[in-house]
Amino acid sequence: MFTTICMLSFCIGSEGQNAANSLKEAYKDYFMIGVAVNQRNISDAQQSDLVKREFSSMTAENDMKPASVHPAEGRWTWERADRIADFCRQNGIKLRGHTLMWHAQMCDWMFYDENHNLVTKEVLFRKMREHIHTVVNRYKDVVYCWDVFNECIADGPRRLNAEGKDQPLRESTFYKICGNDEYIRKAFEYAREADPDALLFYNDYNECDHVKRDRIYEMVKEMKAAGVPIDGIGMQGHYNIYGPSEEDIEAAVSKYAEIVDHIHVTELDIRVNREMGGQLRFSRNEGAEISNEQIEKQEAQYAAIFRVMRRHADVVDCVTFWNLSDRDSWLGSNNYPLLFDKDYNPKNVYRVVKDFNQNTGK
Repeated sequence: MFTTICMLSFCIGSEGQNAANSLKEAYKDYFMIGVAVNQRNISDAQQSDLVKREFSSMTAENDMKPASVHPAEGRWTWERADRIADFCRQNGIKLRGHTLMWHAQMCDWMFYDENHNLVTKEVLFRKMREHIHTVVNRYKDVVYCWDVFNECIADGPRRLNAEGKDQPLRESTFYKICGNDEYIRKAFEYAREADPDALLFYNDYNECDHVKRDRIYEMVKEMKAAGVPIDGIGMQGHYNIYGPSEEDIEAAVSKYAEIVDHIHVTELDIRVNREMGGQLRFSRNEGAEISNEQIEKQEAQYAAIFRVMRRHADVVDCVTFWNLSDRDSWLGSNNYPLLFDKDYNPKNVYRVVKDFNQNTGK
């Protein structure tokens, strides 16, 4: 069912003898290669060695999200996030901060008072500022950029408001309290106050879809014109073997590059089914047999993505895989989404990505 590949010794045939020995080495002249990690990845010797060998940037998959570090007002739980930060410090790996604000995995106490009524926006902003300042200051020595706000833009067709304009924002609790985009602007202002040197990103999924791409573009463009300190756009990259097309990825990167100097692919994985995006309800593809045709399509899709990113290395700073291996993936191992299989061995797609000079051209 699966193509036979070499194990972790990375034995390479004569065609690839001059290939780099790791992903980060192969891309050192283009951009950083990152990975999202969990606690097991940094404590198991085999997995931590793989992280150190292959990647130049890391992201905490869940352990720096608001609900993880700040589950109750006045209560901070730093242990898991600290372990990841310390691993980066000890091994000279740069750390992406993910994420300061999000509508999911959020602290409900920020939104509600003791009677479970929504707070005023002034109270929300005070709580947001305290959270952002505390988290950013704790890790500013090792975090080089932050996903400041995650997934604020709505999916789906255009929705017209009373003025006949598109209403692009997700109707989150943030939006219900504020009624406009002020909460996004405030989050970036607070993050810049806390760390003037960190790069600040807006991060979202389905970012190559034409409607959502344009919504992201217009929001960031307008905010930057108003002085909001947004440095970059995070393209999550939760794709599948059928799309988005290379042309759509190219169009999105090119459009975003008109308004920001920094683009990161922040959460890259490629499913072998037809689902894509960051929605938390999806098929784990359990019981399905993965065909050679699907594997070939996945290899072609990964090759296309990295071709686009190499062409735009002047603005693309980092490409991060969302999880270390298929075993770790939030999508489940049978969606076959990453470069390393459930036993942490490299799949053939690893070589497609790494040995691009031999396999796919520049």
